[in-house]
Amino acid sequence: MLRIVSLQMMATALAGLVAALLGGWPAMISAVLGGLCCVVPNALFALRLFASVHRPGAASPATFFVGEFIKIALTVGFLGATAWLYHDLNWPALIGGFIVALKSYIILLFRHQK
Repeated sequence: MLRIVSLQMMATALAGLVAALLGGWPAMISAVLGGLCCVVPNALFALRLFASVHRPGAASPATFFVGEFIKIALTVGFLGATAWLYHDLNWPALIGGFIVALKSYIILLFRHQK
């Protein structure tokens, strides 16, 4: 889980760099904020799952689904807060950064492990 979250952070930084080259500072900030709207809830969800594994009886399907619901609610909340609070928002960069972070785990599928 830590590898996925760290890969999402690296992908978010890369999306921010590309957005900066294409659209300037507001686009970079928008792309990074979009990526963070995905990364932060995933990191909190991973931390919650990691903590529940080490407590007897705490890991259950209900725990997973409640955590997943919280993750989705946080993601929607962060996206809404970003749209409301950041006035120079570049929507294509925000959505691009979000999608890049969201789909960055695909890179791990193609990586050969030894």
